[in-house]
Amino acid sequence: MAMTETAATRGQPALWTPGDWNAFFGFGTNILVNMLVLTGLLRFVLKMPDSLVFGRILPALGLMMALSTLYYAWLAWKLAKETGRSDVCALPSGVSVPHMFIVTFVIMLPISISTGDPIKGWEAGLAWVFIQSIILMAGGFIAPYIRKVTPRAALLGTLAGVSIAFISMRPAMEMYMTPVIGLTCFAIIMLSWFGGFRYPRGIPAGLVAIAAGMLIAWASVAIGMPIGGVGLDKLGQAFSSFGFSLPIPAIGHTFSGFQFLGIILVTAIPFGIYDLVEAMDNVESAEAAGDHYPTTRVLTADGAVSMIGCLMGNPFINAVYIGHPGWKAMGGRIGYSALTGLMVLVLAWFGIIALLTALIPVVAIAPILLYIGMLIGAQAFQTTPSSHAPAVVLALTPHLAAWAKVLVDGALGAAGTNAAAVGLDKMAQVGVLYHGLEIMGGGAIITGLVLGAVAVFVIEKKFVEAAMFAAAGAVLTFFGFMHGEAVGFARSPGVAFAYLMVAGLLYAASLRDAAAKPSMTAQPAE
Repeated sequence: MAMTETAATRGQPALWTPGDWNAFFGFGTNILVNMLVLTGLLRFVLKMPDSLVFGRILPALGLMMALSTLYYAWLAWKLAKETGRSDVCALPSGVSVPHMFIVTFVIMLPISISTGDPIKGWEAGLAWVFIQSIILMAGGFIAPYIRKVTPRAALLGTLAGVSIAFISMRPAMEMYMTPVIGLTCFAIIMLSWFGGFRYPRGIPAGLVAIAAGMLIAWASVAIGMPIGGVGLDKLGQAFSSFGFSLPIPAIGHTFSGFQFLGIILVTAIPFGIYDLVEAMDNVESAEAAGDHYPTTRVLTADGAVSMIGCLMGNPFINAVYIGHPGWKAMGGRIGYSALTGLMVLVLAWFGIIALLTALIPVVAIAPILLYIGMLIGAQAFQTTPSSHAPAVVLALTPHLAAWAKVLVDGALGAAGTNAAAVGLDKMAQVGVLYHGLEIMGGGAIITGLVLGAVAVFVIEKKFVEAAMFAAAGAVLTFFGFMHGEAVGFARSPGVAFAYLMVAGLLYAASLRDAAAKPSMTAQPAE
């Protein structure tokens, strides 16, 4: 420790300390699990060819994550040099986990299904990240205002809707399809991440769950009753993915994705704003732990490395992670971040991820996804006033409608038909109000935010603010950002007019409330 302090005092901070090993194994395992998850999403959900996944997407993702972690290591080194301190900890960063699922299930999957071409879904994902990158770099001026005027219950409520419908439900169903692995791994995770149970030698619960899932799956293969989708044939195929793959520019593919701009903007804009708010929160968290990083630099870095990543073929955005104080308390300083970046390059550029995905059953990862969904959903209720809980629930509902529509469309598509061919009246007779799902679920992200905000302000009896959000909902609906599948002119005029009526009613209520207050507070004459 004395050597570290002397080095820092001389203006040359130590690049590695013993505590960096602890932080590296913890943070590195977290990054590895996220890479396995997104690889599974690309291969088994989006059905993308391995040549695209391992030859284009993962090398580009590895480049992006290495640039990010190395940059934040340098930023920490610079801070340590300027302050002469030996306890500076680098900001953790990597693929944004919520956005990993948003871009997969809300952008790439629907476009892949509608076009019948996973390449089109990939291109749409690249364009989505391109727009979000611009918002990250340029949106720092408006993010504080958006954050100031929008209730937390609305921001977190609409995010909770995504987490429940599009993050939690699929892995939960997968767990019960292979319960011996799924439920066992889920129990391992719950014990640690919810119950505080520590596994031997402090091994991360995610790693224990994956190891247990592998053990059960390969034991079933050994006894001739395979479960979990693993096998020697798949393991053999994985070795064919070994090889050195450098990222290849995908600029043409990125701009080809702009043909889906109307669909992309509906989610890219609100989630770009969410990125800004999240980044600011995490920088504030690091400052509370003693490390001051300039917010502008952090936002610019996230946007810049995400832009580089998408132009090289990566459809996942970069983000500063929550948890800086935890890694710092564990002893992490500068080196853990840099070493994680180098690890990612090796895994992504040499095709090692292919071997890991062949060894690890997908269902062993599903509980981790369910946990993430549970955490995001719970946060909306835990970090907002209990009186705002109805607003959170209201913000959830558009996402449930969007999820139900995806299931209905998928089932009808598998049968070779669609809702129009079956007939909306016939579907309504059996309880499937398809047109209602279509309208309510269109632009669910913004719809949930607006509905949640209106509800919060009504609960707080701030009727003018509620009326303003309802009026904003009318404008957004008219142009297709809400209650529509694409941006355009007069997309849902009837719904837009309804929002205007709601705004008028709320404003009239504010006038009535203002007129009643003087009479209630008037003092009787002497």
